Amino acid sequence: MSTPAAAPLLRVDGLTVTYTTGRHRTATAVQEAGVTVEAGEFVTVVGESGSGKTTLIHGALGLLPANARITAGTIAFSGVDVTRWSEKRLAGVRGNYVGYVPQDPGTSLNPVKRVGVQVFEAVQLNTPPSARLSRTEQAGRARESLRRAGLTDVDRVYDQYPHELSGGMKQRVLIAIALAGEPKLLVADEPTSALDVTVQKVILDHLAGLRRELGLGILLVTHDLGIAVDRSDRVVVMEQGRVAEQGPVERIVRRPRSAYTARLLAAAPARHVGRLLPADVGANPGAVPEVPDGTAVEVRGVTKTYRVGHGERRAELRALDGVDLTVRRGRTHAIVGESGAGKSTLARILVGTVRPDGGEVRLHGRDLLALSAKQWRELRRDLQFVYQNPYSSLDPRFTVRRLVGEPLRAFGAGRRERADRVGEILARVGLGREFLDRTPARLSGGQRQRVAIARALALEPEVLVLDEAVSALDVSVQAQILQLLVDLQARLGLTYVFITHDLGVVRLVADDVTVMRAGAVVESGPVQRVFAEPAHDYTRRLLAAVPGERIGQEVA
Repeated sequence: MSTPAAAPLLRVDGLTVTYTTGRHRTATAVQEAGVTVEAGEFVTVVGESGSGKTTLIHGALGLLPANARITAGTIAFSGVDVTRWSEKRLAGVRGNYVGYVPQDPGTSLNPVKRVGVQVFEAVQLNTPPSARLSRTEQAGRARESLRRAGLTDVDRVYDQYPHELSGGMKQRVLIAIALAGEPKLLVADEPTSALDVTVQKVILDHLAGLRRELGLGILLVTHDLGIAVDRSDRVVVMEQGRVAEQGPVERIVRRPRSAYTARLLAAAPARHVGRLLPADVGANPGAVPEVPDGTAVEVRGVTKTYRVGHGERRAELRALDGVDLTVRRGRTHAIVGESGAGKSTLARILVGTVRPDGGEVRLHGRDLLALSAKQWRELRRDLQFVYQNPYSSLDPRFTVRRLVGEPLRAFGAGRRERADRVGEILARVGLGREFLDRTPARLSGGQRQRVAIARALALEPEVLVLDEAVSALDVSVQAQILQLLVDLQARLGLTYVFITHDLGVVRLVADDVTVMRAGAVVESGPVQRVFAEPAHDYTRRLLAAVPGERIGQEVA
């Protein structure tokens, strides 16, 4: 490809993408949208789920599915219009001009091929015949791509399978594959959305380093406005398939021109300097129930070991190692840490789905480990669990009426009582009666999570254990659910055990926090103290990795 000196690496103008959704039905996913990336520039496309950001970049790269087509607009790489190019011609551009990092390494890497083979194939595919490289030289390039992606023990990783790598290492392998053709432009679609905050920071730091080292242009797609603002030169904000606005980061943060951008900024955790307050406390202080002082949940010396692997590879994994925890009544106690810290194992022990090897677990002084199955069933009235993913925790065949009413039916409530109670419970979580006959497929992500919370509230429990209950949600929907939880706690006197890896969220909703690492507690105490004066290096690293620093600076 010829490269006019002044032309941007990528220029998309007026792009419109339409999907065929039925025999004679179409839906427009992207309408008159555009984005430009100059050499050495870091540009981020940001927006909520369904805003069209992924469709925009898939259209630009010729990766649209068979039922989608470009109906208007132009796409140019370094000044060359490629809008009408065939798949064969575009395939020659992808890899050696533009490298693509897909979102999910779990589905993007071949599980039955070693990592080295997959990177080698990318090098082989993007090496022109005129280069005449031997297989040894191509293997050397594959190893160099892995080094450039930030992997240190390259020889070991080269011979491993994807399942033997951590999430962060898998994401680096995808970056290595994208770098194999020595591209000028790197496009990354939500490359850190499934990663812990510290691993996320490492990956984003490395992308920024590649930009400096290789002069790459980078186009990042994300729903996290904190990442967009911290990392970018320019931001493109998308709303319902259109570009709501775009411009330099400083201008977007200080003077957003779109009401949608202003709402996203307002919902970012970094914009809030203190704990969220209940919405109705000021109007009616007497409506807040008095919660007696005392301990709701007490954990002492809890241990749990899993046996993993088979044969010679069989080993023991210490998931919890002498964990202590005290949760005060009517308060929110956050448990934070990276993947593998033991947070979810502890949550499942609290609700009785996993039994510890040793230690004590008490609810309002009652020994949970001594309960019979019948006693555990009765305890469900006092203790409920809200799962991480509302997409998988709600039966897709059931209506909202049945999902919320099922716990009531299980405990003997009649049809009339269930009908009355379900309507009341839905109203508590901000859903009207028009949702009663909808199935989960007809709900948004935020509506699904509201239904999951409503179901957990059906039996009027005193304690809710929430396992990453907002981590899969867009920032504005996340803000709505967090405010809902704060309001419900104030109205009903609930106690929350809040499992999360996001310290930005902890600051908004929690009174106390316990920091876990590798199955052990490294620090615990009131949120204000732990955030202001963290006693452990690991806590300091977690706090330093929270995105949104530049948004927070505008508040300060």
